[in-house]
Amino acid sequence: QLQLVESGGGLVQPGGSLRLSCAASGFTYYYDIGWFRQAPGKEREGVSCIGSSAGSTRYADSVQGRFTVSRDNAKNTAYLQMNSLKPEDTAVYYCAAARRLNYCSAYVWPRTADLDYWGQGTQVTVSS
Repeated sequence: QLQLVESGGGLVQPGGSLRLSCAASGFTYYYDIGWFRQAPGKEREGVSCIGSSAGSTRYADSVQGRFTVSRDNAKNTAYLQMNSLKPEDTAVYYCAAARRLNYCSAYVWPRTADLDYWGQGTQVTVSS
């Protein structure tokens, strides 16, 4: 059983930055980690993912060039660095872990059915 806890959300002005963390209770080396978000009245969408060995990363078109995903397997923690934030980035952000091979690939991510564990989410609000 893996427990995921997100942190780092908050209120930031447009153009600002935040770094989200996803800390796991157990050993995450064999899990791909996905980041998702859900804004009020909208469906949950994939934001980014990173492979178990950090060898692969993917981004939604809407965040490409602004967000950077990373992980530190020694600390069982994944990160999402968010720069140049926009009001439309406002949402609850979730991290999730997938045990299946190559989840963070073009033919799987951001499919949620393959995810085994989810965090509780952290609110990000971008507003002046």
